[in-house]
Amino acid sequence: MPLAQGACLNHISRATPDVKRLAQFYQEILGFERIESPNFIDFEVIWLKLPGDSSMTMMHLIERNPQSKLPEEPELTGEVGSGEEIGSHVSFAVENYDEFVNTLKEKGIGFLEFSIGERRQGFFSDPDGNCLEVMES
Repeated sequence: MPLAQGACLNHISRATPDVKRLAQFYQEILGFERIESPNFIDFEVIWLKLPGDSSMTMMHLIERNPQSKLPEEPELTGEVGSGEEIGSHVSFAVENYDEFVNTLKEKGIGFLEFSIGERRQGFFSDPDGNCLEVMES
């Protein structure tokens, strides 16, 4: 029996130098809603949830340590990077795949599309270069 039997996704955490900018991205692109979040003294956080998600799966955006060696503003070149980056991602199913992909293109967000059987899916990056997947629901 697995140790995590009966577990479900609780939250996904992303570190960022600008939590407000990243929250705006997730709200505009994927429809996340802002929810009450704790007030930490040393760093800012914003908590989000998907609308209509009764399981309350959350996205925790956490201010990155300013001493971090991670890049502050990766360029979104219209291409998703290496297979290693694609291997580490968060996936979302969307009802209107074509409309979603068109919205990404209108916003100048690069998208790399694949088809597995009859279900289309593709990858794109958030403003901090984190890899995201979207697929037809």
